[in-house]
Amino acid sequence: MQLWALLLAIVVVTEQDAKAETLPAAHRAGFVAIVGRPNVGKSTLLNQLLGQKVAIVSPKPQTTRGRILGVLTRPGVQLAFLDTPGLHEGRGLLNQRMVRRAREAMEEADVVLWMLDAVDGVTAEDEALARELAALGPRLCIALNKIDKLKKNDLLPILARLDQLLPGIDVVPISASERLNFAELLCELERRLPESPPLYEADQFTDQTERALVAEMVREQVILQTHHEVPYAVAVTVDRFEDKENVTVIHATIHVERESQKPILIGHKGSKIKAIGQAARREIEALLGRRVYLELFVRVQEGWTKDERRLREFGL
Repeated sequence: MQLWALLLAIVVVTEQDAKAETLPAAHRAGFVAIVGRPNVGKSTLLNQLLGQKVAIVSPKPQTTRGRILGVLTRPGVQLAFLDTPGLHEGRGLLNQRMVRRAREAMEEADVVLWMLDAVDGVTAEDEALARELAALGPRLCIALNKIDKLKKNDLLPILARLDQLLPGIDVVPISASERLNFAELLCELERRLPESPPLYEADQFTDQTERALVAEMVREQVILQTHHEVPYAVAVTVDRFEDKENVTVIHATIHVERESQKPILIGHKGSKIKAIGQAARREIEALLGRRVYLELFVRVQEGWTKDERRLREFGL
């Protein structure tokens, strides 16, 4: 671990302080896989870096299910971020597929950004993952997230432990929610990228279609407004997406895997599904920049999380 990483734990450098930093003369571009345990802030970081919402966020773990591309184009460099599902013990077919997606992204990426939660410290799961990541060598960079929630001196033991586990690997303390030390993080990532022309058009920020983004925004509201097993047993498909003169008409289906989950989603006299629809519609209107008519349906797909064919149909 370099000395500047330790100093960052004591003095938080603002983005304005880093404006004088110069970028490499040759253009650089490549893929950066964001990996880590569930709920360490990977999707929040991606959204904040892009200034666009491309990944849904919730306090519940395993919200991200697939590999989500977010493209950040800056002068002389283009970073294609891959937000990945949280690395965890993959019990069940759906979880196993999620973990496989994350590991595939690690293998394919030019740079791997490992995120940890500073509040949790270095957990036993983190230590096991560190032993695996050691093989990445200079491809690896570490972001210690949520430093705004700790006293600065409390970071030093965490940084020291990371240095023991992965000596010589750069650690950048950040706060994804507060955008702290983003300039330093980007500098570390950019210098690891290969020299390359841009991989995407300058105005492209994701490869997800509007339909896919809409489906995820509906699922986000289901996660935020339901409890227990329901968020993990839900998939969303968009059945109709039609632009009319003054409104976009969207019909979407929320799929659950048990009959008992359907009334939870609908709520008393339809109150829950109405609340989900209203919140999702506001998010979708902000995304599309136009008025939206959103109608939601609930359908039971028995045991879909254990069915290979259904998982493929839902893009998982």
